[in-house]
Amino acid sequence: MINILPAPDHVVALRIGGILTGADYDRVIAETEAKLRRHEHLGVYVEMTDFDDLTPEAVAKDRAYGESKMAEPGRFPRKAVVTDKQWIRVLIQKLDPLVPESTAKVFEPAERDKALAWASAVPGA
Repeated sequence: MINILPAPDHVVALRIGGILTGADYDRVIAETEAKLRRHEHLGVYVEMTDFDDLTPEAVAKDRAYGESKMAEPGRFPRKAVVTDKQWIRVLIQKLDPLVPESTAKVFEPAERDKALAWASAVPGA
């Protein structure tokens, strides 16, 4: 399940909980693409404290969308992830160096405001 959260227009802000489905991912893509039409760069803010898993369809959509954005490096310069799950923290820290045009940073649940402010500080915002 995904909830789109209030945030500045140049930030995609999401709360992901339970099991993420393909339909959930379609909503994320639609929200993201609408904002990309209005802004050159977007910050990303994601709360993942209640996240459990992804369906195979969601994994496939995530992969396809990510690959489609590889031709647009730098569109997402800051990605803030709020989580209390150690496995998510480790995954983000391992993957972050593989995408040099963007920086991902993990925040604790008590740091939600700090995380949103950090994700919002993107060029041209």
